[in-house]
Amino acid sequence: MAVTGIGHIPAIAPHALPASKPAAAPASGFGDALTNLMGSVDSSSADANAAVGRMLDGTGDVHEAVIAMQKADTMLQLTVQIRNKIVQAYQDIMRMPM
Repeated sequence: MAVTGIGHIPAIAPHALPASKPAAAPASGFGDALTNLMGSVDSSSADANAAVGRMLDGTGDVHEAVIAMQKADTMLQLTVQIRNKIVQAYQDIMRMPM
């Protein structure tokens, strides 16, 4: 089997390259993600409180209230675990030798 060189491949002219895309909006940062997470935890807690209020008034369903409470609990547990990981990462960085 003969191996040929790459000399027969034509060069690509710079004008033939596709135009670069314009710079996209900067991606949201870690702080924005945490702010959004805290907002969603707060809204799920408010939804759970509203569902329990509707259940007590008799206008809501027990199942709806329990599901809303479980969702709020899960969101809170997720937030606590994220906080724990952040604190652990900070402590690991602070223990690194300089």
